[in-house]
Amino acid sequence: MEEARLKIYQRTLPHWELDGSTYFITFNTWEKLELTPEARRVVFNSCLFFNNKRYKIFVFVVMRDHVHLLMQPLLKSENEYWPLSSIMNSIKSYSAKQIPKVMKHIGTVWQDERYDRIVRNEDEFQAYWQYIRQNPVEAGLSTIPEDYPYFWQS
Repeated sequence: MEEARLKIYQRTLPHWELDGSTYFITFNTWEKLELTPEARRVVFNSCLFFNNKRYKIFVFVVMRDHVHLLMQPLLKSENEYWPLSSIMNSIKSYSAKQIPKVMKHIGTVWQDERYDRIVRNEDEFQAYWQYIRQNPVEAGLSTIPEDYPYFWQS
């Protein structure tokens, strides 16, 4: 049996990557920038672009000033997973370039850092899933998660 590889990246927050793991991820806009509905659609589509190619998304939501994802990087080659840092860079950099085309904003869109946590078991997985589902409801943006246009689940 192949041994799992653990990678640790340090910026302001530590980022642990464990091959084959599922992650709960949150990333925020710069200085609480409020994304317009059109900008949220850009981020929504950016998240889905490589779904089932570089990663599998289980559930995610794009809120006014942050995004929550429950996802798992997929194999890049026979023995290598797509790095979480590469996945996040792709989503954030592409959306940051597209957002000024749909809303009046010049400058930084996303905070450099993100919060990520390796999901350790099925109970945590279900708790994160429900937390993400209920985010737009708790924020008063919809009465049920499925009515919020920037919510997606597999």
